[in-house]
Amino acid sequence: MTASTEVPNYASPVDLEAHGPYGPGRLNTGKGFNRPAYPFQGRVTADGSSGYRAEPGRYHLYVSWGCPWAQRTAIVRKLKGLERVVTLSYVDDERDGRGWAFRERRGADPVNNFAFLRQAYDATEPGYPGHISVPVLWDRETRKIVSNNFPDITIDLATAFEEWADTSIDLYPQDLRPRIDELNEEIYQTINNSPYKVAGATNQHDYDEHRHRVVSALERLEERLAGQRFLFGDRITEADVRLWPTLGRFDLAYNPMAGITERSLTDFPHLWAYARDLYQRPAFRETTDFAAFRLLSKGPAPSFLNGGPERLTVEPAQADWEAPHNRERLTEG
Repeated sequence: MTASTEVPNYASPVDLEAHGPYGPGRLNTGKGFNRPAYPFQGRVTADGSSGYRAEPGRYHLYVSWGCPWAQRTAIVRKLKGLERVVTLSYVDDERDGRGWAFRERRGADPVNNFAFLRQAYDATEPGYPGHISVPVLWDRETRKIVSNNFPDITIDLATAFEEWADTSIDLYPQDLRPRIDELNEEIYQTINNSPYKVAGATNQHDYDEHRHRVVSALERLEERLAGQRFLFGDRITEADVRLWPTLGRFDLAYNPMAGITERSLTDFPHLWAYARDLYQRPAFRETTDFAAFRLLSKGPAPSFLNGGPERLTVEPAQADWEAPHNRERLTEG
């Protein structure tokens, strides 16, 4: 009997009283914020030289609507037209100390019928003690996790499955790879990961330093995007995919959670128009659920949030993502 024909195996409801919040025992909850290790780092290649050959129907993505690192993989999968090649399912939006789970709201696990994502980790490494993260790239053939290392997964989806993919879009072109890698690292350090650093700051100096770093990075991107449609001109690349999930969550989640700046995304006109330009494409819109983003600022405070510094109070803000972006002019002529 396959998982698809079994009675759905749903986890019991989130229970913070019984299980506590997610974090202690799985994450470093000491002073400051330290991104956890992502130990499963297998790679999928077109020729199988990595031990994992790109094949239709072999791989499955476990993702979350709320997680920015997971959303990247869903975006690339859709941009490259891989919906029938790599399957995908969502964990529940909320978690307690047991970690990500499968509940009726987002559906059962269609591959293994697990109730908790930790079961996938334990199947790969019995007694796995670390962070239970998404995205997870699962291999049906070996019945193990290939990777939970989010930077690699999008690259592999974008490059290894070309035999079945939409080849009209090249997210990681050979001629731009060194420049994309360089910008990706800058975006990670100053945009993607910095809100967590702001939230995890334990003293006023670190808090102010981290938040000013984010604002400075937003200002540099604002200037860069004033005269070009995307981060590398007139084409969407891996860099745009990595930047957008943070922008999409900035006003609803990251800024209210961490108290980064009095300015909202809409106060950066070129960056805001660029973000709308991407959102209004199916691969970004159809992998986005703004209600899931709000949970980061409305739910229980994350375990890495420190109360030491005097923080800015920022209310969540829902902007008009459907407003015309008028950036077509940057690729005309």
